[in-house]
Formats: sequence, structure tokens, C-alpha cells
Amino acid sequence: MPVTVTALDHLVLNVADVRRSAVWYKKVLGMEIRVFDPGHGKMPRTSVNFGTQKINLRPVDAHKTEWFTAAHEMAGSDDLCFLTAASPDEVVAHLYASGVAIEEGPTAKQGARGVLRSVYCRDPDGSLIEISSYEMG
Repeated sequence: MPVTVTALDHLVLNVADVRRSAVWYKKVLGMEIRVFDPGHGKMPRTSVNFGTQKINLRPVDAHKTEWFTAAHEMAGSDDLCFLTAASPDEVVAHLYASGVAIEEGPTAKQGARGVLRSVYCRDPDGSLIEISSYEMG
């Protein structure tokens, strides 16, 4: 039987400053900051958690022997889309109130399950962050 994935458990985001990024994801996207032990005598790591997923925040200056990772890690090179129950207008108001510049939106985009209404901004490293909700109807 072929292997078929059923869900995404976590992502690793390469960042220049773990604390700065963790605080941004908490303040702007409401994620929970967690510090965890990866085991095998390695240094504690930081993640930001939401729903049943998490993003591990990997400092770009971490040694590959300390953190097994992609061949070419670079802060600010990611493009992530997060779903919210908030309306696009609420997202815009929240970003403005948080001092976060809007790159684009609200605009219609194609998501995994249909049409999204998306607002785009950037995290502290410049990664593109899409905050979206599915259109009702």
C-alpha cells in the first residue's frame, strides 16, 4: 500500500532571532510560545503553537549537528498561510493596531478547500504571512 500523508504536524521556520519571532507570532497571530526539550542532550528549543500544530523556531546560526535541518536554511524565505475565523476587515484592523504593515489585501486567493479572502503581511525576518478565511456561501 502506498504511503499517503494525512496532515501536517509541524513546520520549522528559520529565523534570525528566536525571541523576537516568538513574540511577534504571539502578539500578531495569537500563538502560544512553548519551550521544549528535544532530547538527546540538545539545547531547549522554542515553538509557537496554534490549534493542533506548531512551528519550531530555528535560529539560522544553529549548527547542523545541533539541529538536523534543510540543506539551505535562510531566515525570511518562507511563505505561510494561516486560517482564521476573523473577517478580513478584522484582520486588517488587528494588523494596523499591532503596528504591522499590510503588503496586500484583502484579496481573493485559491486555498486548499476553495476561495480564501487573504490579507498579507511580513514577519520580523521578512517571510510572507497570509492570514485568510474561507468565504461563506
